[in-house]
This record gives sequence, C-alpha cells and structure tokens, in this order.
Amino acid sequence: MILKQVLHDIVQTLAAHDIEDARLEAEVLLMHFFGVNRARLYARLELEMLPGGEAALEKLVERRIAREPLAYITGHREFFGRDFHVAPGVLIPRAETEILVEKTLNFVKHRFSGRDPVIAEVGTGSGAIAISLALELPEAVIYATDISARALEIAAFNCERYHVGIRLLEGDLLAPVPEPVDIIIANLPYVRDGEMGELQDEIKKYEPVVALSGGPDGLDKLRCLLSYVAESGGKLRSGGLILLEIGPAQGEVLALFAAELFPSAEIDLIPDLSGMDRVLRIVLT
Repeated sequence: MILKQVLHDIVQTLAAHDIEDARLEAEVLLMHFFGVNRARLYARLELEMLPGGEAALEKLVERRIAREPLAYITGHREFFGRDFHVAPGVLIPRAETEILVEKTLNFVKHRFSGRDPVIAEVGTGSGAIAISLALELPEAVIYATDISARALEIAAFNCERYHVGIRLLEGDLLAPVPEPVDIIIANLPYVRDGEMGELQDEIKKYEPVVALSGGPDGLDKLRCLLSYVAESGGKLRSGGLILLEIGPAQGEVLALFAAELFPSAEIDLIPDLSGMDRVLRIVLT
C-alpha cells in the first residue's frame, strides 16, 4: 500500500473515533513513525510502505484511539516555540502556560537592570517553563523543584538537550530552594476534585493525578505555596514577584486569600487569550 492511502486510512480511523483534527494527528503520527518533517512526508506519499511497517504503525494508531495523548506517543510537545520531551509522569505543557514565561520576562526587563534575577519554579514537571526562561535569561540563577523523581529525570533530559544549567531539586514547594529568590513561578494542580471525572479521557486516564487534582476547590496546593512564602519570611525578596497559573473561576477567591497574607502587595489577575483569568500576579512592595 502506498503511503498516501495509509495516510487517508489513518485519518478515517481517527475521525471515526471522534479524534479532533484527525488529519493533523495522522500526519504527526506518520512524521513520528518515519522520523521526518511534513515536507519530507509529503514528498514520499507515492512510495510503498516497507514490509511490516503497516502493523507497527497500526499499533501507534491503536494507542491514540485508546485516548493516549499524542504527546506521549510521540514523546514531544512544543512550548514557547521549542520542542520538549514529554512522557507519562509529567503534565503535558499547554499553550496557556506560556503566559507565565511571558510575564516573567517582562518583569525582569523592567525591574532588573543592575543584577541578574534568582528564579524558582515550583512543580517543574518536564522543565518547559524553567528551560524557556533559562534560554531567554542566560545569566539568571534558576531553581526548579518537583516532588516527583520521574519528573525531574525528564526535566534533566530536557536541560541536557538545551545545555542549560538549571538547578533541579527534589522536594515539596520551595523547601529545597537554598536561598531567597526574586521570582516564584508555579503551575500547580488546580482542578477541583469534583471536576476530575469530567476531564477528557486523554487527561484523566493518562496524565498524572498529582499534577492535576487540587482538592475540593482546586486551591489546596496554591494556598500552601502562598502560606509557605508568607510564613517563611525570607524565601521571596522585597519587590519580588509571584506568578501562579489558576483555573478561570478561581482568581477572585485566591486573590482575596493572597491579600490577607500580603496586605501591602500589588495583586492582579492576568487573562489568557480567551479573556479568562489565567494567572494570579503578586508583587511584594
């Protein structure tokens, strides 16, 4: 069978199982299978599949129609214009999380003219946020923590790939970070317990629950982090920044909680491209 027909058959199979963007996903599976880009894939559409190739490719398609995320099948996910290795055990980076990187870079640009910032990312997962910052801010000191040894292995792989010297630390929240920092960034679990069963199968069946479930109102870990910073007294320097990714309906509640802990801080909510609250921003004055 020629590759053009194989592509058509995969598109039909994915579409029949209600996979959105079936054509795009079929192309990605084929590009992954052959180790080529889209241009090379289309240049060989009239060629015959090699013996045994169809059976091996069918296994990839079966994984996808079983709702395994495409990023886990291919081992890749783009974030902030760069390719990152992802695998079971880490949350797959999302486009909305890029706001954390953008706002951090903007803060550094306007606040740090005399020295390089010290940054801590809490719950780094694949390391996509911390590595993106390290590549844009090569002189910054960046710590990245996670409670999962598996996540830190994947983050270390991505660090080696991009040749960045991020300090990866195993532990809860900011506990392993050895010095005060200027910026704290976190994409911690914020899905409400009652919403876990409503998530797409790709998420609830495959992505790590520990990176998703945030308690009854989704704010357990976020409250813990803010309380830790407030009570430690020295983890965040004066004038420092906290950026937390949140669910669209959680901003007001968490902002009020933050205001109680940091009464003199500047606190605001940053929307995503759809206009929904996505990031809580706190600047200590």
